[in-house]
Amino acid sequence: MFLEQVITKPDPYAPFLLSQAIKANGFVFVSGQAAIGDDGEIVGEDDFDRQAEQAFRNLDRVLTAAGSSLSRVVKVTIFLRSMENFGKIVELRRKWFSAPYPADSIIEVSSLYSPKAMIEIEAIALTEER
Repeated sequence: MFLEQVITKPDPYAPFLLSQAIKANGFVFVSGQAAIGDDGEIVGEDDFDRQAEQAFRNLDRVLTAAGSSLSRVVKVTIFLRSMENFGKIVELRRKWFSAPYPADSIIEVSSLYSPKAMIEIEAIALTEER
């Protein structure tokens, strides 16, 4: 089995002892990407739109580092602190993904890793070399 850790620079996830993503046999398994800026802090406290944009940018950055892309995502799971933002997620899917759109689950949770975090996105994608 082929396993490779995907690392971005800077890597705001390093202090938490987890991989941004793992490449395994033609797939990329991306850890939940929150609205973490390069400084390791949440971007846009109390601003869902800013946090969602940053989370999708982080997802894109990790996929690129893994040799994949948003167009290769086959499954995405989006964790929301409030389903009130569901309509915005539909628009974000349109902006960041293209047809055929990935399989998707949206889950409302009471909290994420930080009380400031409002969204987190994890994904499974194909690598470009497949």
